[in-house]
Amino acid sequence: MGAAVDILNSHQALIKGPKRLVGKNVESIDLRAGVTLVIAALVAEGQSILHAAEQIDRGYEELEGRLRQVGADIRREA
Repeated sequence: MGAAVDILNSHQALIKGPKRLVGKNVESIDLRAGVTLVIAALVAEGQSILHAAEQIDRGYEELEGRLRQVGADIRREA
């Protein structure tokens, strides 16, 4: 998506974001990472595809419906 991420240790990361994020194909490895990727995709230019989105379902019911209610252009595909 265009950001530079340096893992400092098991508890810290330094993230240097660009002025604009760019849509990409990304994969959710867990609940928190998935929601973070959804937020990044919503502000990115272009289309993003999130693989393994079912990770998000463990903590958020109807997330895409709630985001659509506030104007997000988001949909789930099988």
